[in-house]
Amino acid sequence: SIELSQLEKKAIQRLRILKLDDIDSLFSLRFSGKERLWGIRQGNIFRILWWDPEHEVCLSHKKHT
Repeated sequence: SIELSQLEKKAIQRLRILKLDDIDSLFSLRFSGKERLWGIRQGNIFRILWWDPEHEVCLSHKKHT
């Protein structure tokens, strides 16, 4: 899970448009080095929000660099 505070501004704006900015965190499923699927987990259901082929929703920073 990823807290909303770690998301890029455009992603947070998109959540506001979808009226989902009241959630605490999103979940990211990694498919390759960059490709991610983002969504909300509700019990055993993963509700897909968007596809992120270039890993732009939540930028990661390499450790020790």
